[in-house]
Amino acid sequence: MHRAQAQETRHALSHRRRILSAARLRLTMRSDRMSSTAAVGGRPDDVEAEFYEALRVGDLARMMACWADEDDIVCVHPGGPRLVGTGQIRASFEALFERGTPPIRHETLHRVETLVSSVHSVLEKVALTLPDGAVEAAVIATNVFHKTAQGWRMVAHHASPGTVAETTTDPRPEVSPTLH
Repeated sequence: MHRAQAQETRHALSHRRRILSAARLRLTMRSDRMSSTAAVGGRPDDVEAEFYEALRVGDLARMMACWADEDDIVCVHPGGPRLVGTGQIRASFEALFERGTPPIRHETLHRVETLVSSVHSVLEKVALTLPDGAVEAAVIATNVFHKTAQGWRMVAHHASPGTVAETTTDPRPEVSPTLH
């Protein structure tokens, strides 16, 4: 009987530790966001600039402060799976930063903005060192921002391998100056 009670107590303590650990992780993630909220500006362009600066320097707290505090935020890295939610997105950038920060430059090519939503088409240029020498890889990204109670925040980042040639042509058809 004494062993059964001891085992039950150990099981209860183990369960309680897991719950406390999960709660600490949620508080840490929320704290990361709240401590960096002031750094994120009042426009989608400010959030995008902060996102890429955080990516450049490998600052996970600044990076996560750019994201909306919603369960259905989405991130797709080039060639990677669809990541949904703060936990998966945070883990992916944490793993990326553990390998070093990517040498990346970005250029916003096109914006579509409404009162509560903004979509940016972005060319990301990543410097790579290969056995044959240094090259610059092109990544085509789409960043989606929503206006939240905390201001503008990223709700989706989808990046795919691309070519610089893809970004030099305007995807919109040429419009004739004649109305009719």
